[in-house]
Amino acid sequence: MTPTPSPIPRPPSQVRGDVELLERLSRARGILTAIFSGGHALLLGVPGLAKTLMVQTVAQTLDLKFSRIQFTPDLMPSDITGTEIIEEDVTTGKRGFRFVRGPVFANIVLADEVNRTPPKTQAALLQAMQEHQVTAAGETHSLPSPFFVLATQNPIEQEGTYPLPEAQLDRFMFELRVPYPTKDEEETIVEATTGDHAAEIVPVLTAEDVLALQHLVRRIPVPKPLVRAAVTLVRMTRPKDAEAPEFTQEFVSWGAGPRASQYLVLGAKARAALDGRPMPDYDDLRAVAPTVLTHRLVINFAAEAAGKSAPDIVDQLLADGRWQEK
Repeated sequence: MTPTPSPIPRPPSQVRGDVELLERLSRARGILTAIFSGGHALLLGVPGLAKTLMVQTVAQTLDLKFSRIQFTPDLMPSDITGTEIIEEDVTTGKRGFRFVRGPVFANIVLADEVNRTPPKTQAALLQAMQEHQVTAAGETHSLPSPFFVLATQNPIEQEGTYPLPEAQLDRFMFELRVPYPTKDEEETIVEATTGDHAAEIVPVLTAEDVLALQHLVRRIPVPKPLVRAAVTLVRMTRPKDAEAPEFTQEFVSWGAGPRASQYLVLGAKARAALDGRPMPDYDDLRAVAPTVLTHRLVINFAAEAAGKSAPDIVDQLLADGRWQEK
């Protein structure tokens, strides 16, 4: 049973300070925004950028149970959800089935290289992401709350991979691109990780705090013009929609669905909450739009021939300005 979010048990100013500290420590604002919105995130970045460490650090600082699943071609659905085993009672000698929970039973699940496993196994993760429960041997088991899936992909190595279907990509609230660190950041990383002192990670929030913050985000009011702007922006991604500009009709095969509109508004609300503001504005919508829309656009051959990518299309949509009321 999902616990009812309770009021944050500490002064809001203290919680706000803890969140600011977490942002500075992990450089994970996008992840935090997804978590406080109740969504999942897909992380794209080349190997060696500490994506796994970043997710693990977020879990530790939020005091949430963390689980890592390394996706491989031979991974089975039961390796994710769990399996039933025959167990014998040493007292009576009777045998029965007992469900052994898989690694998906955690608050934060890192699906490492999620595109390296076949669609059948990806589908097991899909149910968990959408329904917050898994089915094994005909029985349904609820997942702990809060529950987040943070999946990683290597954008440059495609051999031996299984591209995620659009239905599963749509389950991710954000697609977050992890860039190379700046020169100063890389120098700091080298200095901090080549000595004999390991950094101590102290939890600054709890699972109850996270649930309360999720509840708080949901209660933040949104101006009606901002809702219209979010819906208009999403409709502009659909080539057959009356709102679609000419470049969308030329370069996009399929646009974003209604879930994108929901995530745009939720992401804007969470961003405003992280900044300590009472309600979101157009800048919040503009900031979260690339992470919400990019992985939901299917571009065509004309776009590839013209050297256009999905991020380029999103940038053009944001620059168009018709989605924003004057």
